[in-house]
Amino acid sequence: MTRALLLFAGVVSISAIAQSPSTQQIIDSKVDFWGEAALKQPGGPSYEFFEKLLPPLRYVDTDFVCYPIVLCAPGSVVKARLVSNGSAINALARQPNWDHEQGMPVQIRVGATREFFGADLSRLTGPKLEQDFLPIVHLSYSTPDGTFGEEAFASVDDKLAEAGAALLKLDFPAKDRGKMDLRFEAGNKLMKAKDGRIIDASGKVVACYEDANWQFLPGRNMLIEKEHHAASAFLIIFTTPIDPSLAPTSSEDLLNRERKLAVARWTELLNSGTTLDIPETVVQNAWRTTLLQQYEILSGKQMNYSASNQYARKYSHESGDSMRSLLYYNHFATAAKTIAPIFIYVRDGIELHDAAFKLQDLADYYFVTKDDKLVRDTRELWQKEIDRVLSERDKATGLLPREQYCSDIKTKVISLNTNANCWRGLRDMAIVLDDISREGEAPAERSSSDAKTARQEPRPPNNADAVEARELATVAKQYREDILKAAQKAWVRSVDPPFFQLALGEEEPPIPITVSRIGSYWNLVINAFLGSGLFTYDSPETTNILHYIQTQGGLCMGMTRVQSAHETWISTRNIDDLYGMRYALLLQKRDEPDRALVSFYGKLAQGFTRDTFEDGEATSIFPTNEFGRQISLPPNSTANASFLLQLRNLLVQDWDLDDDGKPETLRLLFATPRRWLEDGKQIKVNRAPTQFGDVSLVATSNLAKGEVTVDLDLPKTAPSKTLLRLRLPEGWKIESAKAADQSLKVDGDTMDITTLRGKATVEVRVKM
Repeated sequence: MTRALLLFAGVVSISAIAQSPSTQQIIDSKVDFWGEAALKQPGGPSYEFFEKLLPPLRYVDTDFVCYPIVLCAPGSVVKARLVSNGSAINALARQPNWDHEQGMPVQIRVGATREFFGADLSRLTGPKLEQDFLPIVHLSYSTPDGTFGEEAFASVDDKLAEAGAALLKLDFPAKDRGKMDLRFEAGNKLMKAKDGRIIDASGKVVACYEDANWQFLPGRNMLIEKEHHAASAFLIIFTTPIDPSLAPTSSEDLLNRERKLAVARWTELLNSGTTLDIPETVVQNAWRTTLLQQYEILSGKQMNYSASNQYARKYSHESGDSMRSLLYYNHFATAAKTIAPIFIYVRDGIELHDAAFKLQDLADYYFVTKDDKLVRDTRELWQKEIDRVLSERDKATGLLPREQYCSDIKTKVISLNTNANCWRGLRDMAIVLDDISREGEAPAERSSSDAKTARQEPRPPNNADAVEARELATVAKQYREDILKAAQKAWVRSVDPPFFQLALGEEEPPIPITVSRIGSYWNLVINAFLGSGLFTYDSPETTNILHYIQTQGGLCMGMTRVQSAHETWISTRNIDDLYGMRYALLLQKRDEPDRALVSFYGKLAQGFTRDTFEDGEATSIFPTNEFGRQISLPPNSTANASFLLQLRNLLVQDWDLDDDGKPETLRLLFATPRRWLEDGKQIKVNRAPTQFGDVSLVATSNLAKGEVTVDLDLPKTAPSKTLLRLRLPEGWKIESAKAADQSLKVDGDTMDITTLRGKATVEVRVKM
């Protein structure tokens, strides 16, 4: 971490924190000390339990110290950036791993001493978002001269958005009171001002300001307040300088109009897909914020891993998960346009690994949308990946040749992860091709207004697809047998639980897992292997792997641990929670809801920044000081996806439990926190996609009257089994359940509602 960060953060020394017995105990423990403690809390894991354990995420390894917040229109290629303490717009990290930065830095300083806005975090309030989820950022900062305020957001007007226009409302302590300046880092190039516009050497407009409140000092490229100024002053900063003819006049009226447009645009976007009403404020704010963040990270058709840093690019595995977060929240059209770019992306050294996930990305998209047109339109792309896998398999072993362990570990190995996920990709594409080859079957009706890409007409027959489907299915069946045979030799049984090698025959058991860099990467990659389903979710093999992760230092607060690179971290024993998504979803599939909630709430409380819900690829366990911990390269679309998909599965699960590749089981409200059904609370799910069709429900708790009602709108394609669970507060039990005049079978807190169709109401009698 930079010297700037160490000086900035110095309220509590790092060495003093490192001696904290509680933090060191967490680092040294092989079991998830805090996660296990959360399981024993009354009512189970909770946000409140995890929130108090550590200071929040705040710091990045840059000269601007505090994490950045992206400001842009949905999907815009040009993105402005606000430093989260309010100190600058478009600040530069001045680090090699923060490339793809845009715009001229503008420093914001306040008070008689012209200190950076937000320099002393003890005097900063915020950042907070408009209505707690919209990307309009509010901060206030107390100084000896009074309190200054800041509001920042991006224009959603097409022309202004192309220039990455960031609008600022800056509040003085009062009219004609307080000092403030904005310093434009143009180097030694002089800029000039004319008619409330700052113009660079090329004649383009860099910013617009109000003549009544600001004066420009060309010798210093600086705006300062006038002696007589209003209580609030306004300006626009362009990330990409624009032609003077396109530059508007900065004013309060303009900012209010732009804010109104931004609120309407982002709200409409959010409401166009699945909507949830969760009776826990922090969860409700988090899902809305992170869903909109996906559109801030989205760059045109590119579902990038991050924005304005080295991760402003695609990865087949990670970007595929980010795509799924859009897919499973009913943003089909946006998800669809990201598919082809994921296929086009190439990373040398892991082509087979990437082929596996590209095929799975497309198959998962199809399974939900039934969009055979996109499958046909991208045939050249996915056929290339199928052919790559088929041609590379060894005729004797059936396995793929050596390939890098993963993108960061260049050692070439026989990778059981790559083989397992290539099998999964072939198996799933066989199912897709079989489905789209069948004649005359009309698609299931969809209710999503965003489903413009889904089929609307019966499909013509395609014998070529049917032939390829049968051939792929046959190959996939044998391929799985070959991998399972090889996997028998991958177990190291000299330790308990046994260790499973991903590099066949070449790994020693890491104890604890994060004691080494390669052990840490095993901890990341094993999640992808588990997600392949090569070992079924309830198999002894899967159970052994989970136990190894849980007992050998693989988790902290339910999140995946990692040893990070020394050159960018104060402490290297960290968390890489986005790669734990498949672990958490596997717990849900295995029906271990409380352990799944450890991962969910650990992520929510300590895997996000407070109030703004940003995450990076990795986060520190050791605090930097009392105000925060380090975070790597935020924002991160796959970290957002991890939370969004975990939340979705707390509420709605569609599973293939019989291991034939096709889902047959729909489970509703199977892993919700018990507090969500306390007396008077309500859970709403509207238009949640599943592989059977959309699901909506409203669960209303009236424990005082001994009843809970669940209004359902079930998919038109009936699953083989549909189950509804009510995880009531501790001490409450289900007495009976019925739908209309039909009594329902009750097993503990779970009801079998397989016979119900369409709209139905389940009435449940409960008692203490």
